[in-house]
Amino acid sequence: MAGLRRPSPLRVMAFIAFFVALFATGSSTAQVPVLMWSNHGLPPQASPAAGHITSNDQFAAYLDSAFGSGPHTVLLFLQDKLSKDDFTVFGGVFGNKDDSAFQNLEAAVQSSSSSVTLPALEWSGSSAILAMLQEKLGVSPLLVDADTLSHLSINASVSNLLLINLPYCTSFHKPCKEVLSDNDEIIGKVLSTMKAKNVPYTAIYTGLQPSRVIAETSTSNQPVGRSLLQAVVPDVKPPVMFNASGGPCIMLWAQNLNVSLSSTSEWIDLAAQTPSLTGSLCNSSNSRLVLSYASGFTLSFFMSQRFYPVSARNWFTLDFVQLQSNGLTASFIGSRSIYAPAEYSFHCQSVSSFQDTLLVPNNTNQNTSQWRLNFIDFQIQGFGLANGTDFSYASDCAGFFTAGIWMGLLTSLLMLFIFVYGLHMIMQLNTMDRFDDPKGPSISVPQSE
Repeated sequence: MAGLRRPSPLRVMAFIAFFVALFATGSSTAQVPVLMWSNHGLPPQASPAAGHITSNDQFAAYLDSAFGSGPHTVLLFLQDKLSKDDFTVFGGVFGNKDDSAFQNLEAAVQSSSSSVTLPALEWSGSSAILAMLQEKLGVSPLLVDADTLSHLSINASVSNLLLINLPYCTSFHKPCKEVLSDNDEIIGKVLSTMKAKNVPYTAIYTGLQPSRVIAETSTSNQPVGRSLLQAVVPDVKPPVMFNASGGPCIMLWAQNLNVSLSSTSEWIDLAAQTPSLTGSLCNSSNSRLVLSYASGFTLSFFMSQRFYPVSARNWFTLDFVQLQSNGLTASFIGSRSIYAPAEYSFHCQSVSSFQDTLLVPNNTNQNTSQWRLNFIDFQIQGFGLANGTDFSYASDCAGFFTAGIWMGLLTSLLMLFIFVYGLHMIMQLNTMDRFDDPKGPSISVPQSE
């Protein structure tokens, strides 16, 4: 950021202490970090002890002291997800500062007149910071970005709450460091604009939810003393289960149910949302699982089973998957690879419509031709459930001869062919019948005229 004055050693040490506190925090309760700084001053706040989690009530009491009287302009940089591990991995605090993904953020905090850091603010389902700021300032948030802010007239005589939403990386988006670096550039542009407008402000950087949530384990019944390190097993979400009159008949589980409405838009993970199963049905020959989400998406799975005389058994297939959004519908036909015996479940590490396609798009509507699906660690069973809680034995989509095995076999066969060919050539070598003796008479070969 251009125009920043050189930070004092005290501010530099305070900022480094913030990251040290981040690294030292070892609690397993869900939490988000909060970073506040101002160009006109903030009330003093004692640095939290390592491992301390700031409650919402404690944070609300501090906001009362910070915004107790007079108008205030607050910039809220609200990222989709944020955890202290993001600073640890991508901050570059103990390594090369030029390699940090938060260069503008670090420079802003170091050059501010005062700053407050909360490495761990308790999180219980959704971020309450926006609601707290609305209550303290008495104004509704105004959603802005770096471009529109430069054309916005800000009245410093009244309170203003400017909300800047920042994305977070997904498994199928740009690398996390690149996304965080782009967010840092946005923060730099916004702060440069505010400096050019000469408006006093307070900035807050936090997350709508933590990017990494670790399950809290109870230690009340554990013996006190020295013990071996134990691995913490994270909570596993239950499968989606549809119950008919006769009991459970359809089960589905996936680590991610990612959908995208265009080749350039971000992925939306429906597995993180709770669906309604209205419209689902199952009988002896057909099953339909309908997942309706509050976000406006409806994901439907259509399965059928039939008897095949060649194998003398029933097999079930996932015939097609249907995605609905905003009144539009796209369907994806299940390839012949999505099948299993009727009493089994089907499992696949990746089921997608664009890469190693197990789901083939079957839609001519131009509005939905770019829709994509990608299911990670996907398992489904529509018939023959053994009991009400567990999947039956899984038939996996991965074949026995994977690409690596084929490469190894072909390479071995090529080397074996070269060896056999060379051995054959050696065995075909013959010695001469006679040899020329240099001490005796030379061999004469008569020539016929």
